[in-house]
Amino acid sequence: MARQSISLTEPNDQWLKSQVDNNEYSSKSELVNDLIRQARNQQRQIDWIRLKLETAESSGFTSDSKEDILKASKEGLNG
Repeated sequence: MARQSISLTEPNDQWLKSQVDNNEYSSKSELVNDLIRQARNQQRQIDWIRLKLETAESSGFTSDSKEDILKASKEGLNG
């Protein structure tokens, strides 16, 4: 595992300490890794949405109903 040294603002350091003190995480490192994982997952979702929007914009108009579009979108997210 790579070892890093980072500087934190006082409020951020206090927040990290409080999460560890409340037994939410066993260490600051575990918490920071979890936050990075969450950010990476969020970025993947943003990239997927951006791709869908770009594809939709370039595909033109549709005669599908709002319900059909919503159903297809939900299937894409869950599938």
